Amino acid sequence: MDNDGINADPMELEKFSQLAHRWWDPNSEFKPLHDINPLRLNYIDQLAGLEGKKVLDVGCGGGILSESMAARGADTTGIDLSDKALKVAKLHLLESGNQVDYRKITVEMLAQELPNHFDIVTCMEMLEHVPDPASVIQACADLTKPGGWVFFSTINRNPKSYLYAIIGAEYILKLLPRGTHEYAKFLKPSELARMARNAGLSDAKIIGMTYNPITKIYALEPDTSVNYIMAFRT
Repeated sequence: MDNDGINADPMELEKFSQLAHRWWDPNSEFKPLHDINPLRLNYIDQLAGLEGKKVLDVGCGGGILSESMAARGADTTGIDLSDKALKVAKLHLLESGNQVDYRKITVEMLAQELPNHFDIVTCMEMLEHVPDPASVIQACADLTKPGGWVFFSTINRNPKSYLYAIIGAEYILKLLPRGTHEYAKFLKPSELARMARNAGLSDAKIIGMTYNPITKIYALEPDTSVNYIMAFRT
């Protein structure tokens, strides 16, 4: 954690804040998020059922996933620590007509304020950007009602993920800006599962997310060697 006790890396926040105005441009640096969002959305909806549920999106950024869950009928809250990203998210609601409660607050602070409050908590592409992922996982568990669902997506740590997620995605295919990811912060599924168990989560389900550079198509598949989503119950 930083000197203020906030579980966030100032350099990571600044990195995404600088790009915030491009969040909703499907051909910008955030194109991969736009491309994978339908896959993530459908996976969450199929397992947990979004309509009528209280949902929290942790590290919501410009609101791509938050808005899509709201459009499926979820009572959605999105939290982030980037002022610029949250401004972009709020402005986009004026265009889309969706309703999302966006707040600037850490997940740990919200867990103290609203324990056992949400039916579904999502934390996508965030664990690999924070100093203490276990703290985020614990807070997500604390925020979720008994019997609720918690979803995490992140990147595995192995030679293949380094080749695909950093060398391939950032340097060769240029799907992401250089410096987006730091290999040492990637999490193996076994590490994520252990942190989740320590937080009181159980019944893990895992699915991989793959990218075909020839067809330029993302898919959910059993291959978890690079990107993956893990779902837990409280």
